[in-house]
Amino acid sequence: MFEVKDAKMFCFQCQEAAGNKGCSGKQGVCGKPADVANLQDLLIHVTKGVAAVNQCARSQGKNGKEAEAYIMDALFTTITNANFDGEVIKDKIEAGLQLRNSIRDGLNTEGCNPTHDSLTWNGERASFDEKASTVGILVTENEDVRSLRELITYGLKGLAAYYEHAANLGKVDTEIVAFVEEALVAITEEKTADELVALTLKTGEFAVKTMALLDAANTGAYGNPELTEVNIGVRNNPAILISGHDLNDLKQLLDQTQGTGVDIYTHSEMLPAHYYPELKKYDNLVGNYGNAWHKQDVEFETFNGPILFTTNCIVPPKGDVQKRIFTTGSSGFPGCTHIEAVDGKKDFSAVIEMAKTLPAPTEIETGKIVGGFAHNQVLALADKVVDAVKTGAVKKFVVMAGCDGRQKGRDYYTEFAKALPNDTIILTAGCAKYRYNKLGLGDIGGIPRVLDAGQCNDSYSLAVIAMKLQEVFELQDINELPIFYNIAWYEQKAVTVLLALLYLGVKNIHLGPTLPSFLSPNVANVLVESFGIAPNGDVDEDIKNFVLN
Repeated sequence: MFEVKDAKMFCFQCQEAAGNKGCSGKQGVCGKPADVANLQDLLIHVTKGVAAVNQCARSQGKNGKEAEAYIMDALFTTITNANFDGEVIKDKIEAGLQLRNSIRDGLNTEGCNPTHDSLTWNGERASFDEKASTVGILVTENEDVRSLRELITYGLKGLAAYYEHAANLGKVDTEIVAFVEEALVAITEEKTADELVALTLKTGEFAVKTMALLDAANTGAYGNPELTEVNIGVRNNPAILISGHDLNDLKQLLDQTQGTGVDIYTHSEMLPAHYYPELKKYDNLVGNYGNAWHKQDVEFETFNGPILFTTNCIVPPKGDVQKRIFTTGSSGFPGCTHIEAVDGKKDFSAVIEMAKTLPAPTEIETGKIVGGFAHNQVLALADKVVDAVKTGAVKKFVVMAGCDGRQKGRDYYTEFAKALPNDTIILTAGCAKYRYNKLGLGDIGGIPRVLDAGQCNDSYSLAVIAMKLQEVFELQDINELPIFYNIAWYEQKAVTVLLALLYLGVKNIHLGPTLPSFLSPNVANVLVESFGIAPNGDVDEDIKNFVLN
């Protein structure tokens, strides 16, 4: 049992939690100051109140779209490395209080749990910091209940991130938002551990639905990803580097930079944009610059031009680099210019004009990497894949999806990929791929040994592929497939993917580089015993026990 009452902050939502216990000092390992961490806790607290009144309004046929958008944005804003701007978060808290109160006016609030503090507190901005220090992680007598509440909360945060990207492309689903409201209200109520376990799996169910919604939004707007070679060198033109996950932002930037002489490069999780037919046709979408998010402190220096963050994965910038960073959507950092949408449109002219005044990127590598293996592309190769399995050319698939991170222990994933037998194919999605997508692991009968489905949300594609293979091989259980899951996690979107896999019945998942610190011993044991989740071990032993088995 940890004690947080005397801490300046307490946060253990990401894999970098200090000492694998939690960040409690002046700032988190991610660089988030204590006051901002506490304000994010208060934002979630207020969001629970908005969810409760909108759920009540929904039961009376009066639910509002403004509240639905607010709930998803607030959850997304608190994801690790998304928004470091305390004043912006205070603005959102104020907006939430006003929204909650305006919805509640005129409602029959009998069923709205009016005694919970998230529904009754009405503080002024000057009191936010003091209130924020009181509404974080609950030190309750039952640490298992607390653990499950946090697991659900983090699953909802990742789900909200995926949902917001879909909504930005016009794809919404009231059923998903209604569940998020239901879950946020439920974790304010007295629940047994068994009830919360059921809600955890239901979160996984809606995670699958949300990732399917986003997949439909992306493919509907930009076509199905296809096998693509992506340039990792540079041209001698001024350029903008775009990071994050929102493809709608990239599309608007590409439109606005056409004919300006300014090139666009993707960074980290934006790499899979190159796989979509409607995006790759832009001749000013030049290539991918650099690697996973945590390398940005070095790579942004050499890029020379402005950087646009569309979502999370910001490392607090230093020196002159900060002057070149722009944010949009749910991301934000103090001192960086933020670009708001007006009727869904964004004006990136300030980014473009800055790019014209700065040098072209400094080349840090050359060559190409191959990707585009989302479910439609892999299923188009299904006959070849099935034949390779039946002939024994492919003995096993290893799903190595998820997030990358700064810790040296993550070298495990590079060494694991190198140690895999040559008859093994890696299925990947998310920025974890940067640990091995440039190793030149070759192919098996023309099938690349690293099949990159795309962003972290495209882990949905990997599930679709697995379910299709289960059908083709006429197997009763998805766990009978020759697939081993070795997932790297960092933040809450990876938690959402994990809950989705658990809902789909996938077992024996290796999760690393450490198990989440927010899991109590009993909850961790349930995951181990019921689902076979295990932490990483020695590379050679893991290869021997799980891949060669």
